[in-house]
Amino acid sequence: MGQAMGGLMSTTGWPGGEPTRTGTPMGDVLGGLNLAIGVLAALVNKAKTGRGEKVDVALVDSVVSAMQNITMIYQAEGRIPQRIGNRYESTYPYDSFPARDGNVIIAAGNNKLYAILCQVMGRPELTEEPKYLNVKDRVANHEELREIVSAWSSQFTVDEVVKLLNDAGCPASPVNTLDRVVKDPQIAEARGMFPEIDQPGIGQMKVTASAQKLTNTKSYPRKAAPLLGEDNEAIFSRMLGFDSEKLARLKEQGVI
Repeated sequence: MGQAMGGLMSTTGWPGGEPTRTGTPMGDVLGGLNLAIGVLAALVNKAKTGRGEKVDVALVDSVVSAMQNITMIYQAEGRIPQRIGNRYESTYPYDSFPARDGNVIIAAGNNKLYAILCQVMGRPELTEEPKYLNVKDRVANHEELREIVSAWSSQFTVDEVVKLLNDAGCPASPVNTLDRVVKDPQIAEARGMFPEIDQPGIGQMKVTASAQKLTNTKSYPRKAAPLLGEDNEAIFSRMLGFDSEKLARLKEQGVI
């Protein structure tokens, strides 16, 4: 509902298709992130002024704020942005393209990167073609240009396209399925996004790490998920001040 009310679904999907929800519940994710940011801002303000504040975050507001330049298109031009698939509205070719075994993102978003792409494709003459000369021209003629790039990229595998372009200096990325994500050298190894923990009742298992990487503080799970009631005694004693007799009585009564 957050994606629907906030406008995100109206601009997600393919031309002529139905409004589409993103694959993950982005409204909830964005709401949580905004709440965390709001709490940190309130803490900084309290440190400066000594006054605390209530942090009010609406899930729909979080989606609306994430729409960024899409909303400004309407505010500035009065034009309602439509669903345009995976391409960028303001530059081209920045889009998904087919490979032999999947899809890739090619981000040739300016003249320099476009020239590199053309060179790698073996089509340097395309940089002199008037209808593809500058960004605005390529945006206006994106359908024709997409056919040209797709004809080239579809000859190679995903990894081959990515390597050819990245080695030449043009950003490109695989459209990874999850089996590739969890094995990706940068994501899984260099960034450590899937640490292994020993979970009681399950054994060794991999979980998803935090995206924040600090200089001195490791952002990784410090313990496994607690079992039901595992931390009751510590919480009730330390935070609520219950003595051992009261804890025993609550256990006998089935309260905890």
